[in-house]
Amino acid sequence: MRKGIIENYRAFLPVTEATPVVSLAEGDTPLIEAPRLAAWLGVGAQLRVFLKFEGMNPTGSFKDRGMTLAISKAVEKGARVVMCASTGNTSAAAAAYAARAGLACVVLLPRGEVALGKLSQALIHGAQVLGVDGGFDEALCLVREITGSHPVELVNSVNPFRIEGQKTAAFEIVDTLGDAPDYHAMPVGNAGNITAYWKGYKEYQSAGRATRTPRMLGFQAAGAAPLVDGAPVLSPKTIATAIRIGNPASWAGAIAARDESGGLIDKVTDEQILEAYAALASTEGVFAEPACAAPVAGLKMLAARGFFGDAPATVTVTLTGHGLKDPDRAIATAATAIREVASTRDAVLAALDMSEIQPAAAVMAL
Repeated sequence: MRKGIIENYRAFLPVTEATPVVSLAEGDTPLIEAPRLAAWLGVGAQLRVFLKFEGMNPTGSFKDRGMTLAISKAVEKGARVVMCASTGNTSAAAAAYAARAGLACVVLLPRGEVALGKLSQALIHGAQVLGVDGGFDEALCLVREITGSHPVELVNSVNPFRIEGQKTAAFEIVDTLGDAPDYHAMPVGNAGNITAYWKGYKEYQSAGRATRTPRMLGFQAAGAAPLVDGAPVLSPKTIATAIRIGNPASWAGAIAARDESGGLIDKVTDEQILEAYAALASTEGVFAEPACAAPVAGLKMLAARGFFGDAPATVTVTLTGHGLKDPDRAIATAATAIREVASTRDAVLAALDMSEIQPAAAVMAL
C-alpha cells in the first residue's frame, strides 16, 4: 500500500512524531525506460533514457510532493488558511491538500492564462480562485505581501517545506536505478524543482545511498528564459504555461544546482517543445503536459551537438505533469483528428488507411 512521501522518507524530512501527516499517497511515481524516445532523440545506444512520470501523482503533477509537507506543517503550526500564486499545478495541489486537511485555500491565477484542466481542479476542491491582471510573477508578489501581513500560510515553493518534499523524487530515482543517473534533465519555470532534486541527490550521496550525483540539465522556454538570458523577463511568452515565469523565486537555487553539478540551463523554442510533446506521446505512449517536453527537446538539441559523447550513460527526465492538464493543447497538436463516418463496415474500411494497420506479429515487443 502506498504510504506517501513523508512516511517513505521520514528520516530525510523535517517532521516529528507531532507532525500531522496530510497525504494523498503521493510519490512512488514510475520511472519508465524510453528506448523509442531515445532513438528519436538521436542519442545512440550508449545513452539509456528514463522518464520520471510525475503526472501519476494524485493531482497529476510533481507539486503534490511539496504540498503534502507544506500543508502538514501548516496544520502543525495551527494555520486555518493557505494561499498560493499559480500557473495551474500548484493551485490544484494546494486546493486538494487543503481540502484533505480541512483548511481554506485561496489561489491567485493570471487571468485567462491557466489551462482548463488545472483550473477545474482548483475549483472542484473548493478553493477561492481569483484571476488577476498580469502574470505569475505579479500574482506571487501579491501573495507574499498578503501572507506577510495576515495569518495566512504561503504554500508556494518559496516555502522551504515545498522544496523538502519535492527532493524525494531524486530519492526514488536512486532507489529504482541503484545509483544516481549520469544526467538529470527537467523543465525550469519557478526553479524550485531543480533546486529540490539537486538537494535530494546531494543528501542521498551524503547518506551513502548513492555513489555520485548527476549533472543537472535544466531547460526553459525561449520566451520565458530569465536564467539563460541573465535577467528577469517582464512579459514571458510560451505555450508551455507551467513554465511561463519571468522571475523565478528559486533563481539562486537553480544556478547553484547548475554550477555545483557541472550541468547547464538552456532554452528551447515553442516549436521544439511541441515537436517533443508529440514525440513523447507517439513514441512511448506517455502523455505529459507541454512544459514536460522542454527537457525532451533540450536533450535532442544537446545530442545534435554531440554533448553526450560515446561513453555509456543514463539520463533521467522529469515529466512534471499529466497531459490531461491541458487537453486543448493536445487536440490542437495531434497529427490525427476525428472523422465522422456512417455506421457501416464498408464506410469504416473506406475511411481507414489500411497501410498503417500492421499484423500483430509485426508489432515491436519491448
